[in-house]
Formats: sequence, structure tokens, C-alpha cells
Amino acid sequence: HHPFAIASINKAHVTTLDPTGARTRLFSRSNPDTPCVGDILLTTFTTGDPFSGICLNIRRRGPDTAILLRNRMLTVGVEMWVKIYSPKVRSIEVVERAAKRARRARLYYLRKPKHDRGSVEGVVEEYLKRRRLVRSGAVGVREPGASTKNPSAARKGVGAR
Repeated sequence: HHPFAIASINKAHVTTLDPTGARTRLFSRSNPDTPCVGDILLTTFTTGDPFSGICLNIRRRGPDTAILLRNRMLTVGVEMWVKIYSPKVRSIEVVERAAKRARRARLYYLRKPKHDRGSVEGVVEEYLKRRRLVRSGAVGVREPGASTKNPSAARKGVGAR
């Protein structure tokens, strides 16, 4: 019997589902630009329309890792679990970082009318417009060393004020 049978099986699954390791790196805890709860994420699929929403929950479970996104569509709240290693998921992008770090692991209180952020379509449209400009070469891109989450980290070392 192998002492870590399930761990080795999970690792094999992840390597088959994510051969380049891009998704694993994106959601790695050691990555300073990893998506966090409260961020607005845009997921595009191989089939159908893209889905964007506020990340309420990140469920890290090896090959079963998933994110819960919430958006308002036509006055109705819509939530969707997205398995990050699913072959149907083409890309996951961070559209906008949360202004402040969430002090909760799961932001289920955003379902209540008092806290509901509403539709994120305007923010996503602005992001896609900006991305198209950058890809066409009309707008310059910041240096790659600068972290989007902690801009001071690239200059003075992590945690510098």
C-alpha cells in the first residue's frame, strides 16, 4: 500500500487536467496575484457565453478546486460554481481586485440585499475595452515586475510600506 495514495492520484489528475500548470500557478497560495474572495473574475468557456461575477468562495480541493461567482442578471442574483480544471473552462481572469482585503473566507453575506454589489457588467465591459486597446498597441503596458495586488512589493520587497 502506498502511504499517500490519494494525494498521488490527485496530483496525477491535476497534471492531466492542467498540463502547462497555468491554472495551478494562478490559484497557488504562494502567487501574489492569485484571485481572492471579493475580486471580480471573468471566466470564458469553450461553449457558450462568458460568466463574470464577484468571487464569494474559493474551494481548494486538488483537481476538484472550484470558485463561486455571483452576479446580478436582469435584477435576479445568479451564482455559478466554476471548476477551475474543467476542460470547458478556457480562461479565468481577474477583472478588478477588491478595494480592501476581505476579512472572511466566504462572502455569503453579499447575498443579502444590504450588501449585494449588483451587476458587475459595467466593470467587465470597461476591462474588456481596456484589454482590446492594450492588445491593439494603443495603450502601453506596465512593467511585468509590478504586482497588481501589492504595488509597493515590486519596489521595496514584500510587505514594505
